[in-house]
Amino acid sequence: MALNKPYRTLEARPNAESIVKPGELVDLVEVTPLTLADRRIYNQLLENAWDAIEKPVTHVIAKADLRGSHNSNDRVGESIERLMASIVKVRVTRDGEDAIERVQLLGGNIESTRRDGLLEYEIPQRLRRIIKDSTVFARLQREVMFALSSKYALTLYEMIQKRGNLKYRSSEKFSLDDLRGILGVPKGKLTSWSNLKLRAIEPAVAEVNALSDFMVELAPIKTGRKVTHVELRWWRKDAGSTAEAERELSFSKVGRKARMSGETEQVKPRPAWLDSKGAALRTETYETARLRHPGYDIYHVEGEWRAWSAGREPARDPDRAFLAFFRGFAERNPI
Repeated sequence: MALNKPYRTLEARPNAESIVKPGELVDLVEVTPLTLADRRIYNQLLENAWDAIEKPVTHVIAKADLRGSHNSNDRVGESIERLMASIVKVRVTRDGEDAIERVQLLGGNIESTRRDGLLEYEIPQRLRRIIKDSTVFARLQREVMFALSSKYALTLYEMIQKRGNLKYRSSEKFSLDDLRGILGVPKGKLTSWSNLKLRAIEPAVAEVNALSDFMVELAPIKTGRKVTHVELRWWRKDAGSTAEAERELSFSKVGRKARMSGETEQVKPRPAWLDSKGAALRTETYETARLRHPGYDIYHVEGEWRAWSAGREPARDPDRAFLAFFRGFAERNPI
């Protein structure tokens, strides 16, 4: 009887709501720490290259797709340079034995100097091999990825998305040094457990619990009187908690910290004028707006659009008109 072949990461497909990230690139250790923007951009580069990511080809993406809500290419260029210079340590299996492979995250690239230009880039050979052999992956929800406000929260979210669907496991133990490496804590920073917990772990756990489909906790484990290990625990939310996370994703980032701590109401009422003025927008339009412009209060922007449109000739296609207005609003009001 033939054994079932393991499901390969390359067989998983991105879609409109989510992207795929090989598990080996989730639990990697950054020799050169990256920023939150760097990590987001790298996930987008992986997604864009996905259909041919294991092949020695050049991939092309519009710089505008990497800018997010910022009206500048400077940050994109800086992130690309950090990704090119970044060396990471990846846990792999070679000839049946565990090994550490050191690779660069990004190969050579060409960036058009035009603001609306393209970026051409390559995935390094050794990294292509790792991705080709991968059988474990994380599926990342776009809205959550762009809503998280720190690199520690994004990394923790990726760790949970990699592990969340395991049938017979709901926890994993890490040494404190390994956890620092995976989170990308710079050397010499947050050296004590109390500082790491206060500055990195607690805020990251709060955000992941508020915005993702899972609840997570990191419990310290002591050897003698010193914290030497941490146990990562996770469990899937019930329907009510999942709905609360979806509502939070639709809100502006403003006031999120207070809402997560319970200092304000979680539920934001729908403005009454949305039900009484102007042409109704399709549900898909709101979803598109959330994906294109994470962090913005879509109801507020819709109110600005309707106020701007008052007295003007009605748009032939209100949905397209709203999205066009939203793009300009985001450029004028970066967050």
